[in-house]
Amino acid sequence: MLAGCSPTYDWRTVMNNDKGYTVDLPAKPSSDSRQIGIGGTQMPMTMQIAEAGNAVFAVGTVSLPSDDPQTQSAALDFLRTGLARNVSAAPDARTVQIPLAAGGQVPGLEMKLSGKAGEQREARTVYARLVAHGRHVYQAAIIASAPLPQEQVDQFFQSFQLY
Repeated sequence: MLAGCSPTYDWRTVMNNDKGYTVDLPAKPSSDSRQIGIGGTQMPMTMQIAEAGNAVFAVGTVSLPSDDPQTQSAALDFLRTGLARNVSAAPDARTVQIPLAAGGQVPGLEMKLSGKAGEQREARTVYARLVAHGRHVYQAAIIASAPLPQEQVDQFFQSFQLY
């Protein structure tokens, strides 16, 4: 007999025309924004966040002052090292291709990190893709208390496309 009627993952496609991406999220997202300091410059970062089960799925977008490659690189490094620092892990990443909605791809970074986070030093697994495109740097990430089924990770990352 099945317990409960609602699925843990209620996938829906979210289009963010202002920030130039589309992604599938496993629940209705909430939004947040803040200023972050990258290389001595304050830049706005907005987030769309959805929680499902014991995981948080989020897409963060840093709006850059220009599409200068050095600025893009500094923002990518800031996000990569920040994610790793949050779980006391090395900021290891591999190159991956991020699809464009109009066709084609752009190079990005993919990370899978495991470690301890927070005051309680609880186990966390972080899956992330980082990419710079124009005047934006994107961080698509899943933060979970345990490794997730690969199909849920794939659903999220395979749906992430830039405009």
